[in-house]
Amino acid sequence: MPENKFKKIININWSETDVLSSLKFFSRWLGIAGIIGFLSGSASAFFLWALDWATQWREAHVWIIWLLPLGGLVSGLIYHYIGPEVEKGNNLILEEINTPKETIPFKMAPLVLASTLISHFFGGSAGREGTAVQMGGAIADQFTGLFKLKQTDRQLLLITGISAGFASVFGTPLAGAIFALEVMIIGKLRHEAILPSVLAAVIADYTCRFWHIGHTRYSIPLVPEMKPELFLWTLLAGVIFGVCSLLFVRTTDFFKRIFKSKISFPPLRPVAGGVIIATAVYLMGTTRYIGLGIPVIVDSFYLELPSYDFVIKILLTAVTLGAGFKGGEVTPLFFIGAVLGNALAFFIPLPLALLAGMGFVAVFCGATNTPIASIFLGMELFGAECGVFVAIACLMAYLFSGKAGIYSSQITGNSKNGLVDF
Repeated sequence: MPENKFKKIININWSETDVLSSLKFFSRWLGIAGIIGFLSGSASAFFLWALDWATQWREAHVWIIWLLPLGGLVSGLIYHYIGPEVEKGNNLILEEINTPKETIPFKMAPLVLASTLISHFFGGSAGREGTAVQMGGAIADQFTGLFKLKQTDRQLLLITGISAGFASVFGTPLAGAIFALEVMIIGKLRHEAILPSVLAAVIADYTCRFWHIGHTRYSIPLVPEMKPELFLWTLLAGVIFGVCSLLFVRTTDFFKRIFKSKISFPPLRPVAGGVIIATAVYLMGTTRYIGLGIPVIVDSFYLELPSYDFVIKILLTAVTLGAGFKGGEVTPLFFIGAVLGNALAFFIPLPLALLAGMGFVAVFCGATNTPIASIFLGMELFGAECGVFVAIACLMAYLFSGKAGIYSSQITGNSKNGLVDF
């Protein structure tokens, strides 16, 4: 073979400049992601420790639920007089990524931390993802000026904050990284943000575990071989999960409109919501539907639960968040999906634990419009063996949950079904 042809064959189309540029990008974002990951992971560790303490104290002193209206008033007054500019929460972070304007005030972090602990301490039905994401985003954005970042780099910085917060609060670094990329724009990903997002997620997760904060783990002991009939049943389950996601979003929006239209002074809205929730808990005679509901989620993988559990959790969470209590929607979505999957085992011939796991991530997927992150979440929590079932359920839930979601500031990049209007 002639020497010139041999050189063409072995020629690699990269230059020294490409390598140096990549090394510079990696080094820069490794440093930034390391700082954001450590700080966000540490914040999540403290938050999870405090949340566990608040939950245990509440369960040991159930009478505290009657003070939920007072807790709601305190939380409402805090945001009304101290933090009105950060009350949008997660939606504010998404807005700053999509249309950058001003640095997110650091006070978002302590305000959402305190308000979420109030919600759980007094007995609201809320989650924890919103708190971790807001703390991560607020912490990250403080480095915009310090590092003198351009707007495009600031967007990547905020993505690392979301990634670090989500990954550390749930112990799922891959899902956290993809969630931060996917939640901004429905149907599109920013590939240049993948490396910073993954680095921040891994470091934040490690940091949280370094502080000896554990996460709940779930087990699906039996995953059957995929067969045609099971494939069809999985499709049906995914559709049901998607409709449930839509029901949750619509119900929460309904109560937000009701509280807003009936009560003009914002701090009084959680007072009214607190009265409703405390009364409901008293009449039901159980606290299984308030707080995070982790024990019920764990039980859904092993025991047959009442088929109406998911309806009650939807209502109590919708009232809690609709009234203005802080926390998040994701863990309640896990609860709703897991117990709905548990109920579907009555007529769908799939293992109970598998259906609970499918619902766990699929209802979350439909409500957040993040199918790829949801699939990773399922495999990180339950094992790769259930990946095919989880993926089908998530994709069907994503398709059948409509275009609404829990994050009103999400932008639609591509429609879910290929149509311009869906």
